[in-house]
Amino acid sequence: MSTKQVTEEEKQELLETLENRFKKNMQRHEGITWEAVAVRLQENPEAVWSLHEMERTGGEPDVVGYDSRTDSYHFYDCVKESPKGRRSCCYDQEAREGRKKFPPETSAVEMAQETGVQLLNEEQYRYLQTLGEFDLKTSSWIVAPDDIRALGGALFGDRRYNTVFTYHNGADSYYASRGWRGILVV
Repeated sequence: MSTKQVTEEEKQELLETLENRFKKNMQRHEGITWEAVAVRLQENPEAVWSLHEMERTGGEPDVVGYDSRTDSYHFYDCVKESPKGRRSCCYDQEAREGRKKFPPETSAVEMAQETGVQLLNEEQYRYLQTLGEFDLKTSSWIVAPDDIRALGGALFGDRRYNTVFTYHNGADSYYASRGWRGILVV
C-alpha cells in the first residue's frame, strides 16, 4: 500500500466528517450537491488522502466552489484560525534553510507540497473571507509573487477590525500564530 493512501475505515470516517461539514455550511457551496462531490472523491484516492491530511492537521476542509470550465471542486481549509498542525513554519524551503538560528522543522510550501495541496493565493484568501470570518487571532501564509519572494519577502493574510489584510514579512520568519491554508482542486 502506498504511503499516500488511507484505510477504508479512515476513508469512511473522513467522508462522514466532510459530509456533515458540507451540510452544516451550505452557504459555502450553493448549487453543489454532496452526492456529486462524494462521487468525485470515490474516483480519486489521492484527493481523499490529501483531504485526510488537511483534516489531520486541523484545516477542516470544505467545498467552497465548483469550476465548470475544469469540472473541478475546490476544497479550502475553513477552520476559524490558521490550522494548529501547520503553524510555526516559515514560508518555503529556501527561507528555512537560510535561517542562521533556530530554523523551523518545515515550511508552508514544503508542507503543502507533501500534502498534495497548494497555498491559497491572495484572491482565494479574500474569497474565503467572504464565506465567514477567519484568522481573527492568527495569520496565514499565502502565495508570494515571484518578484517579492526573489527579494526575500513573503505574504500573509489575516482579519482584524472587520477588514481582511494582506501584508509582508521576511520569508524566513515564523510565529506560533502563523500557519497556512490550502486549496485542493478535485
